[in-house]
Amino acid sequence: MTIQVIPVQGLPLIRKGDDIPALVCDHVAFQDGDILVLASTIYSKAHGYTRNLSEIVPSERAERIARRDHEDPRFVQSVLDEAKDVLLEHPFILSELPFGHIGVRSGVDRSNIEDGQVILLPPDPMGGARELREAIRTRTGKDVGVIITDTCGRAFRRGQTGNAIGWAGFPAIRDYRNDTDLFGHVLLITEEAVVDEIAGFANFVMGESHQGIPAAVFRGCGRWTGHDDMYFRPEEDVIRKAMCAYVSGGPLQSPEPRK
Repeated sequence: MTIQVIPVQGLPLIRKGDDIPALVCDHVAFQDGDILVLASTIYSKAHGYTRNLSEIVPSERAERIARRDHEDPRFVQSVLDEAKDVLLEHPFILSELPFGHIGVRSGVDRSNIEDGQVILLPPDPMGGARELREAIRTRTGKDVGVIITDTCGRAFRRGQTGNAIGWAGFPAIRDYRNDTDLFGHVLLITEEAVVDEIAGFANFVMGESHQGIPAAVFRGCGRWTGHDDMYFRPEEDVIRKAMCAYVSGGPLQSPEPRK
């Protein structure tokens, strides 16, 4: 397998109302089987998923968390407003979003946007990826997969990497279960998070500061079979159970095995 990674260069600073598929198609000659990886920041800016801090009134809870975490209480309120559930409040807010993603500060971002504003994650990134895929197909006639990414920290390791929060055109997980390895052993648990692997390398190409490359195209990844069951359910998530036990002071229970 030979994979080519093409940074999408020359895109303007994105504003609300900009046509992302049109802009990208003006800079890329797509081929069937390509995968477009797009930073969630520009998708959100184009769709108006931003807030002005000056318009946010913090609650008592936001004020309390802000004092402890040394944050702007208006920013904390924007994080709480996006969260479906808050797993940790300190030393940072770790929260679950309605579409299943768990991340620091609900993915709310103050970088790559004008002062006094924050960028929110798309409320339906899976739908956003499907929308982008169909718009590219309509413009080009090409069968192109799409991944929308967010930059996330990781448990047990320092540093951030790109994660897929929305995808379309392929399964998120390549499922090796019941396959055999080089020695004929049957694989029982191996599920490869392909969309996150691609998102991570795309993040390396796009950069994290002033590079101005919010998208990349992967060519030559081929096809794979699997499923989209990316997120652990709460009852089977060992890390979540351990965190809840730590916060509540209760015993740590083992999760039920996955079906």
